Amino acid sequence: MSSSLEALNQWVNQVATHTEADQVMWCDGSNEENERLISLMLDSQELIELNQETHPGCYLHRSDPNDVARVEHLTFVCTQSQADAGPNNHWMDPDKAHALMDELFKGCMKGRTLYVVPYCMGPIDSPLARLGVELTDSPYVVANMRLMTRMGRSALSRIEKEGQFVRGVHSIGELDPDRRYIMHFPEELSIMSFGSGYGGNALLGKKCHALRIASYQAKNEGWLAEHMLIVGIENPQGEIRYVAAAFPSACGKTNLAMLIPPEAYRESGWKVWTVGDDICWLHPGDDGRLYAINPEAGFFGVAPGTSAGTNPNALAMLDQETIFTNVAVTEDGEPWWEGLDDRSPAADWQGRPFDPSQGPAAHPNSRFTVSMKRCPSYSKQAENPRGVPIDAIVFGGRRAHLTPLVMEAHDWTHGVLIGATMASETTAAATGAVGVIRRDPMAMKPFCGYHFADYWQHWLEVGGKLSRPPKIFQVNWFRRDNQGRFIWPGFGDNLRVLEWIVQRCHDEADAISTPVGYVPPADAINVSDLEEKPDLETLLGIETDAWLEEWMAIEGFLSEYGDRVPRALIHRLEGVKQALSDK
Repeated sequence: MSSSLEALNQWVNQVATHTEADQVMWCDGSNEENERLISLMLDSQELIELNQETHPGCYLHRSDPNDVARVEHLTFVCTQSQADAGPNNHWMDPDKAHALMDELFKGCMKGRTLYVVPYCMGPIDSPLARLGVELTDSPYVVANMRLMTRMGRSALSRIEKEGQFVRGVHSIGELDPDRRYIMHFPEELSIMSFGSGYGGNALLGKKCHALRIASYQAKNEGWLAEHMLIVGIENPQGEIRYVAAAFPSACGKTNLAMLIPPEAYRESGWKVWTVGDDICWLHPGDDGRLYAINPEAGFFGVAPGTSAGTNPNALAMLDQETIFTNVAVTEDGEPWWEGLDDRSPAADWQGRPFDPSQGPAAHPNSRFTVSMKRCPSYSKQAENPRGVPIDAIVFGGRRAHLTPLVMEAHDWTHGVLIGATMASETTAAATGAVGVIRRDPMAMKPFCGYHFADYWQHWLEVGGKLSRPPKIFQVNWFRRDNQGRFIWPGFGDNLRVLEWIVQRCHDEADAISTPVGYVPPADAINVSDLEEKPDLETLLGIETDAWLEEWMAIEGFLSEYGDRVPRALIHRLEGVKQALSDK
């Protein structure tokens, strides 16, 4: 046995002894193993079989009503120095965190099986991929990790060769909200999660590894781990240009990743290819460009609102080999959620007869887990070991006014500043208050594993390594008119904006320079086939006074991160403010 496997075995045995697991099962990721686990969960009612005629291989999991979402307030980054975690993270001293978690894990798997889940984040043969092992007492986690990562024998073989891997230990515990913690130890490349069976808290390869730990790895190794989709835009000439894009929640990220071009664009030969919908690892290439891989192998998507109208590609995936979590069920045993269609479900997400007075039928954060390869727009480049070359990086947000439909940064430093200060307005449905500005740098606020100011400096340093860096853009699909109506049609028509973006990356389109960035002239956005022409003058307008107020607010936001904020960003901010004042 290699020294790598000896170390892994020793760690597994230590955890099994400490947790008093009844048995240890090493997962190989095979179909036979998955079928056994599905059968086990059906017997224990952890899974419910859905209609196998209409949805073969589809199952429903109902989680505890107190365990339905990520728990950011119980998620900690445990670095030796609190300053290194930054004000963007909850911090706990590593020694204190280990003592707390060791006590919680003591004997917690008595009567349970400890599953050993070796996994690879990224194509199994990619030098850009990274490895991990999750130890868990949840067969539901195993089944989901099989869909979300390259899990099993091939990952274990690579761990044996390379040695280094992220260590994750998870137990559902008693599902007690008062005994629930998700601890990250970036300096140790380890994760400990206790008391939750929910996705982001329990599938440790996802946000825990692929963003919080990986962002720290990336800082030390010279790359970027980002909360971004990756999409390929193919023009009628057959050229594919790749875009990485970051959006806060409720801003259409998954819809953009699986975008279907408008009819006129489809007829002329435009295509859109999905490489990833959530996480993107960006590495400088030997040719001076930035290359991206999607570390995930599946989608863990929000079900409510997914329909033939909003995201037909997503809906088309979900009638086979899908695990649904906390959706409703129809009389004939099919999954259902708000926004799907006009049927009425028989049972809600808790298994109760559906009663509208008890709330929505599907939990608002109900999910589907499915292999990426089931997506009609899936790109085989998702398995390219080198990754895909990125032409454009896009930052998005939801702003009713101010931010134009699309804007290009003046250069990389300006683009990093735009990303570092990106913002969205809350919606009434989500918060009870309309228009509250929340800044979410690079859409990484809950996920960056270290101090944001150091993270922005790292972005600047990565950009400095690139002789052919991607251009950086900001988009806003959510501008409203004086009557509160959306001005831009959105959804598939967002390709009209992406067309200008990729053209700008190859100097094929015009732009107007403003103090806050380059914007397209109105005739640069193709709306010729739209029956109702949007007000492009408003969509692309720059209001100097409002923008000056915005940059004053941005200055205050950056000050929250103290003297670690890169001087290059402060200098650029002052330059933009001065240019606006001179207008």
